Amino acid sequence: MVSDFFYPDIGGVENHIYMLSANLLRLGHKVVVITHSHPPSRVGVRWLFPGLKIYYIPFPTLVSSATLPNFFTFLPYLRTIVLRERIQLIHAHASLSSLGHEGILHAHLLGVKTVFTDHSLFGFADAASILTNKLLEATLTHVDAVICVSHTGRENTVLRANLMDRVLQLDPSVYVIPNALVADQFTPAAPTPRTDDDSSTLFTIVVVSRLAYRKGIDLLVAAAPRICAAFPRVRFVVGGDGPKMIDLLQMRETHFLQDRIELLGPVAPQNVRDVLVRGSIFLNTSLTESFGIAILEAACAGLYVVSTRVGGVPEILPADMISFANPTEDDVFAATAEAIRIVSAGKHDARRAHERVKSFYDWSRVAARTEAVYRSVMRKPGVEFWDRVERTLALGRFAGPIFAVIFFVDCLFFAFLEWLMPREELDYVDLPCDQSVWAEVRSRPTSLRKPK
Repeated sequence: MVSDFFYPDIGGVENHIYMLSANLLRLGHKVVVITHSHPPSRVGVRWLFPGLKIYYIPFPTLVSSATLPNFFTFLPYLRTIVLRERIQLIHAHASLSSLGHEGILHAHLLGVKTVFTDHSLFGFADAASILTNKLLEATLTHVDAVICVSHTGRENTVLRANLMDRVLQLDPSVYVIPNALVADQFTPAAPTPRTDDDSSTLFTIVVVSRLAYRKGIDLLVAAAPRICAAFPRVRFVVGGDGPKMIDLLQMRETHFLQDRIELLGPVAPQNVRDVLVRGSIFLNTSLTESFGIAILEAACAGLYVVSTRVGGVPEILPADMISFANPTEDDVFAATAEAIRIVSAGKHDARRAHERVKSFYDWSRVAARTEAVYRSVMRKPGVEFWDRVERTLALGRFAGPIFAVIFFVDCLFFAFLEWLMPREELDYVDLPCDQSVWAEVRSRPTSLRKPK
């Protein structure tokens, strides 16, 4: 597994890589993770339960935990790790991960197969998206298979990376494998007995999100005062932090809603469930979302979900567990009002929702489906050198020659490393994968979340 995004950072990509790796270990595979360091505590080689080995490469981050793309300085590290660990396949994650892109670029030099998982949706018009998409297109010319977390994400990736012709030829194959969660960590709260007169009952709407523009916090700022005015028994609990926190604070002060809107600030991963079960409705106002793991966690915790109809969100839950809104203030207000009526009428069963989500999403199934992708990739014939050159030149009049130069320099640098550090002089790791070690750990829950 190669990505800039991994523990000790916490997020959807980080959790996905860890849970997938842990379950692949349980299937009998050898898995190592390569990511950048987090000085001073995470440098060098570390281990995580249940026997997952992590190489923290000493690269500084540029922004948002991503390293600066440079194409060449990662090769000596990757070559040494791949050879000494006897790696057969590299699985890179996230479009914004420089290490992931470079891992795929270098892999063919080592005779290693490649898989790439895209976790996010990106646009096509702004400068950042144009550059990211061209880099993704260049990377995926060398990949053997692509995995997306939703069908909407698949369409987005195919268009961004200009894969249409190659998808029709099944080269590379593009699969859809959703995220999952550890359902036992999101059990609903004990039900409160209903009385004949529920006129004094408070309905709590929970928001747990990164407080950023693309998460639609502007919609929340606009809709929350209207919801509070229309439903005096409704209050909000908002967990998370980000640049839009100041807007929420200003909205709360302007409308005198200090007693109706509680802002928790950052929420530790192990405390997310405790925040969710404080409410009965979960509100997601994202403007773009490839999958929406927060929605899945909230539904698993027994909450009825209100969400904007964007990205892959409509694929997550059955229609009777979620109300959709267009990303407008009026629609968010209307969908939230509908959810309040559904919950107040007792039409949503939290325990049943938990059991349904538990049956839908399971990491062992995700690992098994990913394993099937790996096996299909390993059966594919390798791509010849000049075919790779031809694919690289086809990237365009300007991008093609630039990436072709990078490709040739990469080959020359690899030849120099082969001379400088001969393979026979490397210190190889030859630890067998002993299945007996899983006798005790198979029944134990696996997660990046800290025990209480």
